[in-house]
Amino acid sequence: MEIVLSTADITTVPADAIVNAAHHALRGGGGVDGAIHRAGGPTLLAELVERYPQGLPTGEAGWTTAGALPASYVIHVVGPNYTAGQRDPELLVSCYVNALRIADEFGVRRLSLPAVSAGIYGWPAQSAADIAVRTLRRTASQVEIATFCLVEPRLFTAFGKAAAAEE
Repeated sequence: MEIVLSTADITTVPADAIVNAAHHALRGGGGVDGAIHRAGGPTLLAELVERYPQGLPTGEAGWTTAGALPASYVIHVVGPNYTAGQRDPELLVSCYVNALRIADEFGVRRLSLPAVSAGIYGWPAQSAADIAVRTLRRTASQVEIATFCLVEPRLFTAFGKAAAAEE
């Protein structure tokens, strides 16, 4: 799988599927989650309410169609909240593994991703980047191109180091 680093807004990058860093309730929110819901439109929330009325636990993933986004699907992963004490790296690994599992179910070849949990959830940038890149590189998947959309310079730098270390 080719890993591409971009500073583009994830809601503007054409892909087969977009990964959303979601709150466990799956009802939209701030940051990447809010941006994806705003750009995708109300169908995302309607599908989430119908498909996942109780939300999802941390580390799990669900999906919706993409509404007005430049993709076919949105894969919603519930990242661990480091600030709130959810610091088990396996929870973050699980987000990416489950995202790839769903991507493979839908035949996704081009996947756009954020730095799950590295924003408001406070996961340290380099650790988040190392886990993300290592997990994508070491997990068997049909995804051919994974584009990390990293608008914050600290995340772009961290993912650049992680990608170089995993080559």
